[in-house]
Amino acid sequence: MDTLIRPGRSYPLGASVVPGGVNFSVYSKHATGMDLLLFDRADDARPARVQMLKPTWHRTFDYWHAFIPGLRAGQIYAFRAHGPFVPQQGHRFDPQKVLLDPYGRAVFVPAGYDRRAAARPGDNAATAMKNVVADPGRYDWEGDELLHRPFDKTVIYELHVGGLTRHPSSGVPTAERGTFAGLVRKIPYLVDLGITAVELMPVFQFDVQDAPPGLTNYWGYTPVSFFAPHVGYGVSDDPLAVMDEFRDMVKALHRAGIELILDVVYNHTAEADAAGPTLCLRGLDNRTYYILERESGRYADYAGCGNTLNANQSVVRRLILDSLRYWAAEMHVDGFRFDLASILARDEQGEPMASPPILWDIETDPVLSGTKLIAEAWDAGGLYQVGSFVGDHWKEWNGRFRDDIRAFVKGDRGTVHKLANRVFASPDLYADEGREAERSINFVTSHDGFTLNDLVTYNQKHNWANKEGNRDGRDDNQSWNCGVEGPVDAHTRRGAQVEQLRVRQIKNLLAINLLALGVPMLLMGDEVRRTQQGNNNAYCQDNELSWFDWTLVDKHAEIHDFVRFLIRFRAGIAVGPETRGMSLRELLTEARIEWHGVRPNRPDWGADSHSLALSVQDGRKHYYLAMNAYWKPLQFELPPMPAGTSGWRRVLDTSTAPPLDCCDPSDAPLVEGSTCPVQARSVMLLVALLE
Repeated sequence: MDTLIRPGRSYPLGASVVPGGVNFSVYSKHATGMDLLLFDRADDARPARVQMLKPTWHRTFDYWHAFIPGLRAGQIYAFRAHGPFVPQQGHRFDPQKVLLDPYGRAVFVPAGYDRRAAARPGDNAATAMKNVVADPGRYDWEGDELLHRPFDKTVIYELHVGGLTRHPSSGVPTAERGTFAGLVRKIPYLVDLGITAVELMPVFQFDVQDAPPGLTNYWGYTPVSFFAPHVGYGVSDDPLAVMDEFRDMVKALHRAGIELILDVVYNHTAEADAAGPTLCLRGLDNRTYYILERESGRYADYAGCGNTLNANQSVVRRLILDSLRYWAAEMHVDGFRFDLASILARDEQGEPMASPPILWDIETDPVLSGTKLIAEAWDAGGLYQVGSFVGDHWKEWNGRFRDDIRAFVKGDRGTVHKLANRVFASPDLYADEGREAERSINFVTSHDGFTLNDLVTYNQKHNWANKEGNRDGRDDNQSWNCGVEGPVDAHTRRGAQVEQLRVRQIKNLLAINLLALGVPMLLMGDEVRRTQQGNNNAYCQDNELSWFDWTLVDKHAEIHDFVRFLIRFRAGIAVGPETRGMSLRELLTEARIEWHGVRPNRPDWGADSHSLALSVQDGRKHYYLAMNAYWKPLQFELPPMPAGTSGWRRVLDTSTAPPLDCCDPSDAPLVEGSTCPVQARSVMLLVALLE
């Protein structure tokens, strides 16, 4: 036995700094041998040391482990695994491939990283990603803790770390553009906007080369690690320094009262299909980590990305749980949004389960009990669980809210009844289960699809820049270009009319989203009309097409101010302590809600109806919301004046130019008479204050 190495321990998994050295442990049930590789530099063609792990000394059950004296944080390492290459049986071992540690806390990406070299035969040591030994406990959190803001006080802002500040107009120092540090520079903007939580698109280390030739993977839904922050979002190229930059960002957000939610991808990896690269899990134990077709050994693909993680296999379940605990406990993340979460409801054969172990594990875990858990409750295999996702603690991205609100505002037939449900947190989906209103995460746009500006500017997707022949991305977007496809010249009469209608439609969508019961989510830049020029799948566009153009804040100040008003108005609506803890059904039963059409208490639920109004009493305030998606003005008869009020005040009117498009109730103009015109394609909110 080598005197420079000791057997070590099987736990904890990964590379752990302990007194006297570093303990390494990795899982592989089917490997026949394992090599621990130690490198001096990330781009070295050969490791400085290869330590063969002998089954008689360095294997306990299915765990390979070793203790190397004298090592410390900063050591670069990786693995090679020996075993059978029999794809039809699920085995794809390749001892020439350098493999990442699934539990590695930091990843070094050499300047010459080559995804293709990891997919073709031969040694790829010089061009492979490698891990760096980290010591997470050395960081000083200075008393920082999770914020634990309740969902009913939450407004979510989905953003891309790189895209937020990479544009030259960001005003961020060049070295910090597109980084965690750059995001910190924009915290005052986020605070002023009024949002309470940022939802970051994937920040786990991902493969930027997983994209069409000549392009890069921008979104980051191609993870290679579930523990390491993406080194490309660091000012430093030292992965350990990037860990600190991430934690510095978390502390800064918390000090500003903003929660951090991570978009996490536990449904597939960057290793893609059979032609993809061998980076980590495939080379360590392909049969364990992925869902495979039983007879052929081919990858099941419920993610639309080539493979599917075997999330309900016991070892994979632990990997996911350990990752989540790490980000919550050691990196102080407030919550998680689970990409294609319905995949986590599939068993080891890919069949949907009534009670998926991994989902209950996450929900009942004491470390995660205080975090926000949000499910994208569908997958690319056709499993759609909006309204039926397993668990009590989970909230859901409400895709039906998105689709139904878009359809109503666009003017589609048969949408009024759906609108009523969506405005009140979708009781058709959630009330029967005794869910609270905040089960529904309401959004009109997200990273996946058109931006809000493009939703009213394009009828068709324009994804030619993705080099896939415009075949990628959704074809059904529930969008309407307001009469002209693409940008218009606002100095012409026709262009001015189209532009005015687009502004109104944007305000309509924002107003319904931010006034509806549930948890609102906004997409980065929608508040200033960020455009992707009709591209509804900009996953590979790391350029100005996707970046936040900060000149738009002044150019579209009208929309920006409108969003600021809506968020503050929403925060000022007193729900009352007596409603806390109520289910959605109880809340709707207790609230004084009346539905109206153009006449009080006579809503038109017919397929040809395009308008709806409602009134709600909340404490000392009465609200009257009228939504008219018809292409002509409608005269609404108002409900009787509430006793003890001085009259209805027009707080919001999307058909009106600033400053009368949104006003503080105390300054809002009084509505004269018992009727009120609601202009074509507009939303109006009236408030009556008890004296």
